[in-house]
Amino acid sequence: MILFTFNILNIEADCKKEQFISDEERLKISEDNTKAILRILDIHDVKASFFVEISLAQKLQNLIKAISSKGHEIAFYNKNSTIQEIENAKKFTQEFLEKQIRGIRQKDIKVPQEDLKLLEFNYVSNIDNADILFPFKRLKRDTQINEEDGLSIVPESISPYSQLPYNDFVFQIVPTNYYQSMVFETLKKDDFVLIYLNSWQFTDFKKYRFDIPFYRKLNSGKKMEDKLDALLSWINEKEMATSRMKDYIF
Repeated sequence: MILFTFNILNIEADCKKEQFISDEERLKISEDNTKAILRILDIHDVKASFFVEISLAQKLQNLIKAISSKGHEIAFYNKNSTIQEIENAKKFTQEFLEKQIRGIRQKDIKVPQEDLKLLEFNYVSNIDNADILFPFKRLKRDTQINEEDGLSIVPESISPYSQLPYNDFVFQIVPTNYYQSMVFETLKKDDFVLIYLNSWQFTDFKKYRFDIPFYRKLNSGKKMEDKLDALLSWINEKEMATSRMKDYIF
Protein backbone atom coordinates (compact mmCIF):
# COMPACT_ATOMS: atom_id res chain seq x y z
CA MET A 1 0.00 0.00 0.00
CA ILE A 2 1.25 3.52 -0.83
CA LEU A 3 0.30 6.27 1.61
CA PHE A 4 0.61 9.75 0.11
CA THR A 5 0.74 12.56 2.66
CA PHE A 6 1.20 16.30 2.26
CA ASN A 7 2.16 18.84 4.92
CA ILE A 8 0.44 22.21 4.46
CA LEU A 9 2.99 24.69 5.79
CA ASN A 10 3.81 28.32 5.13
CA ILE A 11 7.37 28.82 3.93
CA GLU A 12 9.37 30.46 6.73
CA ALA A 13 12.43 31.55 4.74
CA ASP A 14 13.40 35.22 4.60
CA CYS A 15 13.16 37.11 1.35
CA LYS A 16 16.11 38.26 -0.72
CA LYS A 17 17.24 41.87 -0.53
CA GLU A 18 14.68 44.51 -1.54
CA GLN A 19 11.95 41.88 -1.46
CA PHE A 20 9.04 41.55 0.98
CA ILE A 21 6.35 38.89 1.16
CA SER A 22 3.66 39.39 3.78
CA ASP A 23 2.10 36.70 5.95
CA GLU A 24 -1.06 36.98 3.82
CA GLU A 25 0.96 36.35 0.65
CA ARG A 26 2.70 33.38 2.24
CA LEU A 27 -0.69 31.94 3.14
CA LYS A 28 -1.90 32.47 -0.43
CA ILE A 29 1.20 30.68 -1.77
CA SER A 30 0.44 27.68 0.48
CA GLU A 31 -3.16 27.67 -0.68
CA ASP A 32 -2.25 27.86 -4.38
CA ASN A 33 0.39 25.13 -4.02
CA THR A 34 -2.10 22.85 -2.29
CA LYS A 35 -4.66 23.43 -5.03
CA ALA A 36 -2.03 22.37 -7.59
CA ILE A 37 -1.47 19.16 -5.61
CA LEU A 38 -5.22 18.54 -5.46
CA ARG A 39 -5.53 18.92 -9.24
CA ILE A 40 -2.85 16.30 -9.82
CA LEU A 41 -4.38 13.87 -7.32
CA ASP A 42 -7.79 14.36 -8.91
CA ILE A 43 -6.45 13.58 -12.40
CA HIS A 44 -5.13 10.24 -11.18
CA ASP A 45 -8.01 9.53 -8.77
CA VAL A 46 -5.65 9.10 -5.81
CA LYS A 47 -6.72 9.89 -2.25
CA ALA A 48 -4.22 11.27 0.25
CA SER A 49 -3.86 12.65 3.77
CA PHE A 50 -3.20 16.37 4.29
CA PHE A 51 -1.51 17.44 7.52
CA VAL A 52 -2.48 21.07 8.13
CA GLU A 53 -0.17 23.12 10.35
CA ILE A 54 -2.27 23.92 13.43
CA SER A 55 -1.89 27.71 13.31
CA LEU A 56 -3.28 27.69 9.74
CA ALA A 57 -6.43 25.65 10.46
CA GLN A 58 -8.77 28.59 11.03
CA LYS A 59 -7.19 30.64 8.23
CA LEU A 60 -7.67 27.95 5.57
CA GLN A 61 -11.23 26.85 6.22
CA ASN A 62 -12.30 27.00 2.57
CA LEU A 63 -9.24 25.06 1.43
CA ILE A 64 -9.71 22.45 4.16
CA LYS A 65 -13.33 22.02 3.15
CA ALA A 66 -12.28 21.61 -0.48
CA ILE A 67 -9.69 18.98 0.45
CA SER A 68 -12.20 17.04 2.53
CA SER A 69 -14.96 17.30 -0.07
CA LYS A 70 -12.67 15.60 -2.61
CA GLY A 71 -12.39 12.60 -0.31
CA HIS A 72 -8.97 13.31 1.19
CA GLU A 73 -8.16 13.07 4.88
CA ILE A 74 -7.56 16.14 7.03
CA ALA A 75 -5.04 15.69 9.85
CA PHE A 76 -2.82 18.09 11.82
CA TYR A 77 0.83 19.10 11.71
CA ASN A 78 2.16 20.33 15.04
CA LYS A 79 5.04 22.73 14.50
CA ASN A 80 5.20 24.41 17.92
CA SER A 81 1.64 24.58 19.24
CA THR A 82 0.59 24.11 22.86
CA ILE A 83 -1.81 21.44 24.02
CA GLN A 84 -4.54 24.05 24.36
CA GLU A 85 -3.94 25.35 20.83
CA ILE A 86 -4.08 21.82 19.45
CA GLU A 87 -7.31 21.13 21.32
CA ASN A 88 -8.91 24.38 20.14
CA ALA A 89 -7.93 23.77 16.51
CA LYS A 90 -9.21 20.18 16.67
CA LYS A 91 -12.60 21.18 18.06
CA PHE A 92 -12.95 24.04 15.60
CA THR A 93 -12.03 21.97 12.55
CA GLN A 94 -14.19 19.01 13.53
CA GLU A 95 -17.18 21.28 13.99
CA PHE A 96 -17.02 22.94 10.58
CA LEU A 97 -16.07 19.71 8.77
CA GLU A 98 -18.43 17.54 10.81
CA LYS A 99 -15.70 14.89 10.73
CA GLN A 100 -13.26 13.50 13.27
CA ILE A 101 -9.58 14.50 13.07
CA ARG A 102 -7.76 11.24 13.72
CA GLY A 103 -4.09 11.93 12.96
CA ILE A 104 -1.33 14.29 13.98
CA ARG A 105 2.24 14.69 12.71
CA GLN A 106 5.15 16.16 14.68
CA LYS A 107 8.77 16.96 13.95
CA ASP A 108 10.96 19.15 16.15
CA ILE A 109 8.58 19.61 19.08
CA LYS A 110 6.69 16.50 20.19
CA VAL A 111 3.71 16.61 22.53
CA PRO A 112 3.60 13.59 24.88
CA GLN A 113 1.60 10.71 23.49
CA GLU A 114 -0.62 10.45 26.56
CA ASP A 115 -1.74 14.05 25.98
CA LEU A 116 -2.52 13.33 22.33
CA LYS A 117 -4.58 10.33 23.38
CA LEU A 118 -6.59 12.53 25.76
CA LEU A 119 -7.33 14.80 22.79
CA GLU A 120 -8.77 11.72 21.05
CA PHE A 121 -6.20 11.37 18.30
CA ASN A 122 -5.91 7.83 16.97
CA TYR A 123 -2.50 7.89 15.32
CA VAL A 124 0.80 9.81 15.36
CA SER A 125 3.04 10.19 12.32
CA ASN A 126 6.31 11.72 13.50
CA ILE A 127 9.01 12.73 11.01
CA ASP A 128 12.72 13.54 11.23
CA ASN A 129 14.72 16.51 10.09
CA ALA A 130 15.82 16.35 6.46
CA ASP A 131 18.82 18.36 5.31
CA ILE A 132 21.38 17.98 2.54
CA LEU A 133 23.32 15.26 4.41
CA PHE A 134 20.65 13.40 6.38
CA PRO A 135 18.97 11.58 3.45
CA PHE A 136 22.22 9.99 2.38
CA LYS A 137 23.04 8.37 5.70
CA ARG A 138 22.28 4.67 5.80
CA LEU A 139 19.36 4.26 8.16
CA LYS A 140 17.95 1.42 10.19
CA ARG A 141 14.72 1.68 12.11
CA ASP A 142 11.47 -0.14 12.69
CA THR A 143 9.10 0.35 9.76
CA GLN A 144 6.10 -1.36 11.35
CA ILE A 145 3.11 0.43 12.87
CA ASN A 146 3.12 -0.05 16.64
CA GLU A 147 0.60 0.61 19.39
CA GLU A 148 1.76 2.85 22.25
CA ASP A 149 -0.38 4.52 24.92
CA GLY A 150 -3.49 3.63 22.93
CA LEU A 151 -2.14 5.33 19.78
CA SER A 152 -0.98 3.89 16.49
CA ILE A 153 2.59 5.09 15.91
CA VAL A 154 3.34 5.27 12.19
CA PRO A 155 7.08 5.40 11.35
CA GLU A 156 8.73 6.94 8.33
CA SER A 157 9.38 4.49 5.51
CA ILE A 158 12.91 3.56 4.41
CA SER A 159 13.86 1.98 1.12
CA PRO A 160 15.70 -1.35 1.47
CA TYR A 161 16.85 -0.70 -2.09
CA SER A 162 18.86 2.42 -1.18
CA GLN A 163 18.39 2.88 2.59
CA LEU A 164 16.97 6.35 1.83
CA PRO A 165 13.95 7.64 3.76
CA TYR A 166 10.83 8.66 1.84
CA ASN A 167 11.00 12.25 3.01
CA ASP A 168 10.32 15.50 1.17
CA PHE A 169 13.94 16.16 0.24
CA VAL A 170 14.60 12.72 -1.24
CA PHE A 171 11.54 12.97 -3.50
CA GLN A 172 12.66 16.40 -4.69
CA ILE A 173 16.21 15.46 -5.70
CA VAL A 174 16.14 11.77 -6.63
CA PRO A 175 15.45 10.99 -10.32
CA THR A 176 11.93 9.69 -10.92
CA ASN A 177 13.02 6.31 -12.32
CA TYR A 178 15.25 5.67 -9.31
CA TYR A 179 12.46 6.71 -6.93
CA GLN A 180 10.07 4.30 -8.65
CA SER A 181 12.58 1.49 -8.12
CA MET A 182 12.75 2.43 -4.44
CA VAL A 183 8.96 2.17 -4.11
CA PHE A 184 8.84 -1.14 -6.00
CA GLU A 185 11.55 -2.73 -3.87
CA THR A 186 10.12 -1.43 -0.60
CA LEU A 187 6.70 -2.94 -1.29
CA LYS A 188 8.36 -6.31 -1.78
CA LYS A 189 9.57 -6.15 1.82
CA ASP A 190 7.15 -3.90 3.73
CA ASP A 191 3.37 -3.66 3.85
CA PHE A 192 3.32 0.05 3.07
CA VAL A 193 5.33 3.01 1.82
CA LEU A 194 4.67 6.33 3.55
CA ILE A 195 5.57 9.29 1.33
CA TYR A 196 5.41 12.88 2.56
CA LEU A 197 5.89 16.20 0.78
CA ASN A 198 5.55 19.83 1.87
CA SER A 199 3.25 22.31 0.15
CA TRP A 200 6.02 24.93 0.01
CA GLN A 201 8.10 22.68 -2.27
CA PHE A 202 5.63 23.47 -5.06
CA THR A 203 6.48 27.19 -4.87
CA ASP A 204 7.80 29.00 -7.97
CA PHE A 205 11.01 30.42 -6.52
CA LYS A 206 11.68 32.45 -9.65
CA LYS A 207 8.49 34.37 -8.95
CA TYR A 208 8.78 34.49 -5.17
CA ARG A 209 12.31 35.48 -4.22
CA PHE A 210 12.82 33.57 -1.00
CA ASP A 211 16.35 33.21 0.34
CA ILE A 212 16.69 29.43 0.46
CA PRO A 213 19.62 27.08 -0.26
CA PHE A 214 20.16 26.21 -3.92
CA TYR A 215 19.57 22.51 -3.29
CA ARG A 216 16.08 23.31 -1.99
CA LYS A 217 15.25 25.10 -5.25
CA LEU A 218 16.19 22.10 -7.40
CA ASN A 219 13.14 20.53 -9.01
CA SER A 220 10.79 22.80 -7.04
CA GLY A 221 7.64 24.50 -8.33
CA LYS A 222 6.35 23.15 -11.64
CA LYS A 223 9.05 20.46 -11.69
CA MET A 224 7.67 19.10 -8.41
CA GLU A 225 4.23 18.98 -9.99
CA ASP A 226 5.66 17.08 -12.96
CA LYS A 227 7.47 14.59 -10.68
CA LEU A 228 4.31 13.95 -8.67
CA ASP A 229 2.29 13.55 -11.85
CA ALA A 230 4.83 11.08 -13.27
CA LEU A 231 4.92 9.02 -10.07
CA LEU A 232 1.13 8.80 -9.89
CA SER A 233 0.94 7.82 -13.56
CA TRP A 234 3.43 5.02 -12.92
CA ILE A 235 1.55 3.84 -9.81
CA ASN A 236 -1.73 3.64 -11.71
CA GLU A 237 -0.04 1.95 -14.65
CA LYS A 238 1.35 -0.72 -12.31
CA GLU A 239 -2.03 -0.94 -10.54
CA MET A 240 -0.51 -0.29 -7.14
CA ALA A 241 -2.91 0.42 -4.29
CA THR A 242 -2.99 3.78 -2.49
CA SER A 243 -4.82 4.83 0.65
CA ARG A 244 -5.47 7.61 3.12
CA MET A 245 -3.65 7.11 6.41
CA LYS A 246 -6.75 6.65 8.53
CA ASP A 247 -8.20 4.00 6.18
CA TYR A 248 -5.02 1.96 6.14
CA ILE A 249 -4.48 2.06 9.90
CA PHE A 250 -8.09 1.33 10.86
